[in-house]
Order: sequence, then C-alpha cells, then structure tokens
Amino acid sequence: MSNNESNTVTAASAKSSAKLFIYGNIVAVLIPVPMLIFWFGASIVFYAMQRHHPNPRVGYYTQIAAYQYYALAGLLVPVLTFAPGDFFKNYWLLLWIICIVLIVPLAIMQLIKINREEWKDVTIEKQH
Repeated sequence: MSNNESNTVTAASAKSSAKLFIYGNIVAVLIPVPMLIFWFGASIVFYAMQRHHPNPRVGYYTQIAAYQYYALAGLLVPVLTFAPGDFFKNYWLLLWIICIVLIVPLAIMQLIKINREEWKDVTIEKQH
C-alpha cells in the first residue's frame, strides 16, 4: 500500500525564485568589488539548485540569467588577461560602465517578463 502526500510550490514563491539569479547579477555588476567574484562562485551553486526547481519556468529564467552573467565573465577573462599594465588605472571606470550597460538592461527586461507571466502553483507528489 502506498501513501501519497503532496507539497505545493505557490505561484508567488516560484515567481520570486525566478528573480533571484537576476538580482544576483545586478548586485554583482553594481558592486563589482568583491561581489562580481563572489557571485561567480555562489552562482554556480545557486544555478544548480534553481535550474531544477519544481516549476520549470524558474529553471528557464535562471538559465537565461546565467547565460548573461557567464557571458560577461567569459568576456572579462581575455580582456583582463591581455590588458596593459595601466589598464585599471586608466580604464576601470569605463569597464565598470560597460558591465553595467551589458547586464542591467537585460536583467530589467527579464524581470519585466517574469512579472508579466502568469504563474501557477505546482503540486509535488511524494510517494512513500
């Protein structure tokens, strides 16, 4: 004989979860030292948890936000690796502005999409 139990992930909870990675991206570019580096490490764990959320839309929006952030991080590696010695002295503000211009508008667009989407409760069946 099996005993079925269920838990419900509310629409509001899923909607909030879908926004979390995006908020991390925004904070990482607005406060780059030390958040850009810390978010890189934390985002990997966060992505692994959120990508398999019971509501597949949470995973979808997490994946989009991760693509955006990791593209920026991937762009920064060669730029900073091959930058001249006085790069930070002369161009750190320009680089920071470029990071903000790349991430923040995309993040805002994703937040608008999340807010406009109709979210539904998801029931998770547990079998014993």
